[in-house]
Amino acid sequence: MALNIVKDIDSRIAVKHVLMSVSDKTGLEAFVPALVKACPGVKIYSTGGTYTKVREILGDQAEGTLVAVSDYTGQPEMQGGLVKTLDFKIYLGLLSETYNEAHQADLKRLAAQPIDMVVVNLYPFQQTVAKEGVTPEMARTNIDIGGPCMVRASAKNYLRVCSVTDPLDYPNLVNELADHNGTIGLDTRFKLMKKAFTYTAQYDKAISDFFTARTWEEVNGTYTQH
Repeated sequence: MALNIVKDIDSRIAVKHVLMSVSDKTGLEAFVPALVKACPGVKIYSTGGTYTKVREILGDQAEGTLVAVSDYTGQPEMQGGLVKTLDFKIYLGLLSETYNEAHQADLKRLAAQPIDMVVVNLYPFQQTVAKEGVTPEMARTNIDIGGPCMVRASAKNYLRVCSVTDPLDYPNLVNELADHNGTIGLDTRFKLMKKAFTYTAQYDKAISDFFTARTWEEVNGTYTQH
């Protein structure tokens, strides 16, 4: 299999399509309106509780700006929200390269959009397992699948995509967007890529540490087996 070795990239990328799915909604009230103002015509693709929150924040502006991921992909969410964003159309938008003609043809074939920014933070696994009396099942339920996939895909493609995992970065991002006509620089994308991979590594380690410290007898006692 031949790997894609990229040579041509853009120093600054215009933020036109944003994928947003956050467990921690801190800072959205300020970030979302500032993002929309700095990037005229931006589309925000979202799911579940994040979609509801962003719609509430935008009010009348949500029309024409906010898009449900299920409407974009044509696939409804799995019961319990277990599958929302794991879709070829989403990952084509995350991993496609600007100067790759085959990628551009794929986008056109599916009427897909290149996603320029991902705003994602994960199910609160660490916070859940820190609570007294937490069971292995409660921990298992709080293992995020789609979130880490989106973070890793966007971080891998930092050449074109801005991967945002920390609400503390929102103010600097909107300032940069406002000061540079709705664009984000490669230096910012690279810095956030490193932060994103650290974030997912720490998340996976927390899961591993929790279950490694438990015996099969502890886990087995959680369930009724048939």
